[in-house]
Amino acid sequence: MSLLRVDDVSVRFGDVSALDHVSFEVEAGEIVGLVGESGSGKSTLALAIMGLLPGTATLEGEIEFDGRALTSLDEEQRRRLRGDRISMVFQDPAAALDPAFSIGEQIAETVRAHRSVSRREAKGRALSLLREVGIPDAERRYGDPPHRFSGGMQQRVVIATALANEPALLVADEPTTALDVTIQAQILDLMRELRRRHRAAILLIAHDLGVVAQLCDRAVVLYAGQIMEAGPVERLLGELRHPYTNALLAALPDSSRERGGLVTAPGHVPDLTRPPAGCRFSPRCQLAHAACAETPPLLQAEPGRLVACWALNADRETVAL
Repeated sequence: MSLLRVDDVSVRFGDVSALDHVSFEVEAGEIVGLVGESGSGKSTLALAIMGLLPGTATLEGEIEFDGRALTSLDEEQRRRLRGDRISMVFQDPAAALDPAFSIGEQIAETVRAHRSVSRREAKGRALSLLREVGIPDAERRYGDPPHRFSGGMQQRVVIATALANEPALLVADEPTTALDVTIQAQILDLMRELRRRHRAAILLIAHDLGVVAQLCDRAVVLYAGQIMEAGPVERLLGELRHPYTNALLAALPDSSRERGGLVTAPGHVPDLTRPPAGCRFSPRCQLAHAACAETPPLLQAEPGRLVACWALNADRETVAL
């Protein structure tokens, strides 16, 4: 049984269809990348998993964690689960940390919210976590407010807070976006080590396929709220790729290009109040043809790998996620 199962999930905000029939699974101890441009629905899906969607959202479908239907839980049950069995690393560490409390207090309070421990024991746990994520001189920095830390150090503190109760699933929403490449590499190394030590599954949300290729076992490519393809990273980055995945790969920085040679996909993510009929990527796709006026199903392009593309999937059989 999968640790996390997202089954036919759709999310609407009034007239906006942010997610459209999304399904995938995450196994225990696995790192799965959820990749796509801004506006593809990645963060909306993360909030749906965490039970943090605003009241204006309408959610359909099922989200199961460890065999338990999250969509059937009330708010108190969700609150007990968040920060304990499921934790989230938010995109902006400065916004995720409370400026009124020291970083150590915030980690210790997360422990005490879910464990019957003394303040002394909670502080000991917080100090251990600060050392584990690479905060130097943790005892001295325990009482410092968040603004005294760099962006990279703040992200480490956020990760330490998320790991306070050794969750089975860590949802990491663009954890390296605001960091320079050196700190980004350190955070990715840290997440690999945390997976090894804690055996937690990680759902990594990213717009950068380069980051996903470095860290993830499998990837799910989202575009305009729909899955374009999914499968093991080495196969997803192989020769047979969805045109949207090709566009994301082409946009990665390449030192071999001439100066000013940044590649971008033509067009823009569509207005989700009026998404295009059929394949949502077809207005930007060089392979688009008449069949793309119909929505392509996810088909097995090769064992373990699914692609939604009429141009690539002729004569293939439909396979459920």
